Amino acid sequence: MEMKRIMAACRRPARVLAITSGKGGVGKTNISANIGVCLAASGRRVLLLDADMSLANLDVVLNLGSRYNISHVLNGQRSIRDVVYPGPAGLGVVCGASGLEELADLSEFQRRRILDELSQLSDDHDLIVIDTAAGISRSVVGFCLAADDVLVVTTPEATAIMDAYAMIKVLARHECKGRVSLVVNMADSPAEGKKTYQQISNVAARFLGVHVYDAGTLLRDDRVGASVKLREPVVLAYPKAPITLSLAALAAKVDSGANVGRQPTGFFRRVADLFF
Repeated sequence: MEMKRIMAACRRPARVLAITSGKGGVGKTNISANIGVCLAASGRRVLLLDADMSLANLDVVLNLGSRYNISHVLNGQRSIRDVVYPGPAGLGVVCGASGLEELADLSEFQRRRILDELSQLSDDHDLIVIDTAAGISRSVVGFCLAADDVLVVTTPEATAIMDAYAMIKVLARHECKGRVSLVVNMADSPAEGKKTYQQISNVAARFLGVHVYDAGTLLRDDRVGASVKLREPVVLAYPKAPITLSLAALAAKVDSGANVGRQPTGFFRRVADLFF
């Protein structure tokens, strides 16, 4: 028993990556799903959590047909492990549902119960990928601030650039301790992607004093839309396509930061500290 306690104390919590965007429609959920699949296929124990409680759609992208979701854990009908669905390549998926904001209204007993449930996931996985909602709501910002790494998704569109910068600005104001990176999605060329990154990076450095890491560029590709219709991640539907190679490279770049800026306490405990 003593050895078990020592092992539990020494176990490192799962690293957490929050994938977010200031604006909807920039491909955040598709990127989350495909990164999750790539990392799981590489042998990592990966959990993908849909934290968009108003427009949750990871189950659609991954064709899971989930019967239970995190709302069933919140109301005590199921344990957290009951709602982890097996996804492609061994990926574990927790589907979202309306109601996460109601965490603030739970009793102390209920809060401790849900946190204990969620903390179990950290023991079962090497990496937890959080697909946040779009925008800068309290819950989105809370997930990002609690994560070890934040990947902000934008496109070269002017409004997407402004909203991505707004997200980075909010994180800077809250003194985000995680590593913040930017990926430019749906670019027409690598040069356009690089220009978009430089625009945001330069302004963030000048006015916020924040370094934004370059996670790369994903070019516009009709196969992404086609894979959504197939309800299959593009990396599996079109394994030899250029977009698949780019997503695999993005996943590798994300994974290479495994020991950079890692926060010492568990993710869900940090969420609790921020929300409660």
